[in-house]
Order: sequence, then structure tokens, then C-alpha cells
Amino acid sequence: MKLLDKYILSKYLTTFFFCIILFTAIVVVVDISEKTDDFTKSQLSAYRIMVDYYFGFIPRIDALLFPLFVFISVIFFTSKMAGRSEVIAILSSGVTFRRFLMPFLAGGFILASLLWLGYQYVVPNANKKWGDFEKKYIDVNTAEGLKNTSYKQNLYFKIDKDSYVGIRGYDTISKTGNGFFYQKFKGNQLLFNLRAANFNWDTAKNKWRLVEVTERTIQPIDELVVNTPEKFANYNFKPIDLRRDNYLKDQMVTSDLNEFIKREKVRGSDMLSTLLVERYNRDAIPASVIILTIIGATLASRKVRGGSGAHIAIGVVLSMTYILFSRFSVVFATKGNFTPFLAAWLPNILFGILAFVLYRRAAK
Repeated sequence: MKLLDKYILSKYLTTFFFCIILFTAIVVVVDISEKTDDFTKSQLSAYRIMVDYYFGFIPRIDALLFPLFVFISVIFFTSKMAGRSEVIAILSSGVTFRRFLMPFLAGGFILASLLWLGYQYVVPNANKKWGDFEKKYIDVNTAEGLKNTSYKQNLYFKIDKDSYVGIRGYDTISKTGNGFFYQKFKGNQLLFNLRAANFNWDTAKNKWRLVEVTERTIQPIDELVVNTPEKFANYNFKPIDLRRDNYLKDQMVTSDLNEFIKREKVRGSDMLSTLLVERYNRDAIPASVIILTIIGATLASRKVRGGSGAHIAIGVVLSMTYILFSRFSVVFATKGNFTPFLAAWLPNILFGILAFVLYRRAAK
């Protein structure tokens, strides 16, 4: 790594971390002012609020706006270099524009890798901490929160190609329920039916404990009926599969989300598109860091009237356009027939083309 690379890379990373730390401090102050009443009603200490809420809130909000601040940081320090004629001096010394972009790409890969790791492990755990606090102390004070309940009723879903499960009522907190039945078919013919008055998840055995069980095996002429006071069964669903709330998909690390998606595909779940968009976004959003880095560097490397202000204004407009494309894609995928993979990657494809065009123009 040459002196030029160290100079640009250090400028890139220090500007980015300064921006995101400053922004985080501002957001936390604003959030505290908005939620003061909720925090007071919770009767928690300042330490507990920081650990239980802001240790989840801060990674969540930073990951959400991470690409935006990468873009603004690149534009800010590169336009400063262009304004001081440093870019002109570098290119005049015989350095090609492609070589000039190498430290930018190195910084982009470092930050993209950091964000990718965050989306796989850190952000889901932070979302769980934030979501649990929101449900317990914040949502209960809103009209929407008053409607939310941990008790689910009349659940019916497919667990494999021939088997179905139905549940009259289930509490997601205590992991107990009632009115359970399991049915196995061959084509349109019922082969086996099991019913249990009550059931719960046994954490020691990692199985479902069924109480007051009646099993019916359908035979060609008659049926075999067996009554059992208690039975442990290992069905193709777990307590997390019975949750249906806005926080679920964001709180699972990627390995758990992949397994959850596989089970939902078998069941033909109506929330499958939402889950797939979330999964693909965990790879697509970090990739956008590299694309936005190239766009920012090529835009801001040219000295123009207006200096940093003009470049930052262009950067903000492009950032908002990117976010707008992302939101539209997600809506079309979850509410329409748009492919989830394309919904996640379409903004990157469009802005990748823009990055290539800008690079070709800047290189000339």
C-alpha cells in the first residue's frame, strides 16, 4: 500500500466513522426526547434503558442508514480533495483514474464486509433486544399496541407435503396451547388423525408435549383408536413458527432465517415473499456500499463551482432516489407479484449501471 492509498483510505474511514457517530448521538437525543414519557412509565433505571433498549436501537438505526452515510462521507472528503486541486495533482502525476479509485474500493470492501457481518449476526440480535423492549414498554401505550396480543387463535398450516396441523389457541410467551390436531393424508384420503386437548413446548426434550391425546389410524374397513394421557412428538414446526408479528423476520440470525424460510416454503405461507426479501436484502444492502462508493468518488472527484455543497446536494438526491427504489421494490414484492430476489437487487442493478456510466465518463 502506497502513501496515496493510505491517505485516501484513512480519509475515507475517519470521515465515515465521524459522520455515523455524530449522527447516532443526534438520533439518540431526539429519540430520548420523544420517548421520555414511555421510559418514565416503564420505571426502569437509566442503565436498564441503555442496555435493554439503546443497545438494540443504535445498531438497528446505524445499519439502516449505513449506505447513506458511506455515500455522503465519500462525496464530502473527495470533494474537499477536488476543491484543493489534490485530485488534479494526483492524476497529473501519471496515476490513472482506475488506480485512483483503488483505495476507495478497498474502503468500500472493508465497510461492506462490516455491514454484511452486522446483518448476519449483530443486527438481528439488536432487533430482538429493541423489539422486546418496544412490545413490553412502548407499544402498550399506543392504540396499535393495545390490539397486539401474544395469544394466537385458529391457526392452520401445512408442515409437509401430506400433513397439516391445526391449533385453536396458542400463547407465544408461555408456549402453551389447546385444541391441537394433526392430520396426515395420501392424496385426498385421510390416513391418520391426532387430537390433543392441550399442548406445550418441552425445552428439555425440544419436543411438543401433548396432553389427553386421541390417535385415529384409518384402515380400509375400520379405524384404530388409541387414547394416551401424555405424548411427546417432534413435528416439523417450533414455537418460533407460531409467532406472527412484525418483529419476527428481523430478529433471526441468517442461519435461523434460512431454516425458517425452508419450513414456510413447505407450508406455502403467505409471508414467504416478505421473508425472502429480508433474506436477499442482507446481501444486497452491503453490496450497495461498494456501488455507492464508486458513484460518490466519480461524482466528487471533479472540481466544480459550488464545491462540496454542490456535490453533497447531488449525493443526497441520489441517496434518496436509491432509498425510494428500495422501498418501491419491497412493496411490489410483498404486495404484488414482483420477484423477491429482483426486489432486493434491482436498486443495486440500476445504480451499478449508473456507477459504470459515471466511471467511464470520469476516466475520460
